[in-house]
Amino acid sequence: MATLLDPLLVRGFSIRNRIVLPPMATGLAGSAGEVTGPLIEHYRARSRCVGMVIVEHSYVSIEGKAGPHQLGVWSDELIPGLSRLATAIREQGAVAVIQINHAGGKADPRASGTKPIAPSPVAVPGGFETPREMSVGDIERVVGRFAEAAERAVKAGFDGVEVHGAHGFLLSQFLSPITNRRRDEFGGSLEGRMRFPLMVVEEVKRIAGGKLLLYRLGADDMMEGGFTVSEAEILASKLADLGVDVIDVSGGLCGSRPPELQSRQGYFIPLAERVRRRVGVPVIGVGGVRDPYFADKVVREGRVDLVAVGRAQLEDPDWSCKALEILRVGL
Repeated sequence: MATLLDPLLVRGFSIRNRIVLPPMATGLAGSAGEVTGPLIEHYRARSRCVGMVIVEHSYVSIEGKAGPHQLGVWSDELIPGLSRLATAIREQGAVAVIQINHAGGKADPRASGTKPIAPSPVAVPGGFETPREMSVGDIERVVGRFAEAAERAVKAGFDGVEVHGAHGFLLSQFLSPITNRRRDEFGGSLEGRMRFPLMVVEEVKRIAGGKLLLYRLGADDMMEGGFTVSEAEILASKLADLGVDVIDVSGGLCGSRPPELQSRQGYFIPLAERVRRRVGVPVIGVGGVRDPYFADKVVREGRVDLVAVGRAQLEDPDWSCKALEILRVGL
């Protein structure tokens, strides 16, 4: 029986415990997405005791920028800064992963300087304006941008890459019937709606090679007519077949903090548990977790393999160190 304290070996990488610092936008990057001193210190302070750090969503192209001072992985010029960030995390003993993302219809035109693109010209929850429908050429180009971003992450020395397929961003938009109204091979049935995300994963996997590959799965839109957890289970199986090493389960179009769920701790854990029963790879659970005993319990019960603790670690950089000590004393 595993506990929150136990290490986990994944593709030759030893994760020293089951606590994950999930990707959370800090707004500490430079105007062109470059790594800054304050950003490095933010992650250094929170890497001392966690098993894995997943660096905040980093835009793969200017058109996919979600907002000002978002971290970027869109240019080779950013690699030296990203390397310093990866080194700072790894020096603290944590496995360093970076999340790569394209905001699609949620891109901020004030930050990107261009009209947002999306699977269909449909307003996206949380978006700024109605996006332009992507052509097949656009789709192929964006797949290439994800692959290039993954290559930069590898060159920068990260242990892994997480593809962002949640929270209503581009890959999530393709999965949802609410935002994907296409009538070509990239829309309609689940098979069609999965096509683009799976293409991205396949290309990133090819580039990442022996590095860890994670996928943040928006497992339920929690909106009528949206992407459902039953569909997410099918997608998760496909992701595992393509070589995804860890599936990080969160929300879809509903975002990371649905108001109706925030009153209970671990609100996305039930989704993660369903995905875990379907796949043979480790699964991360998340959702307002603050209590070390709760985090330990869901691992002990086999509901998830790792637990992401976000806002508690944002507020207290020493949360994970304190949590591990509390649990050790209780043994």
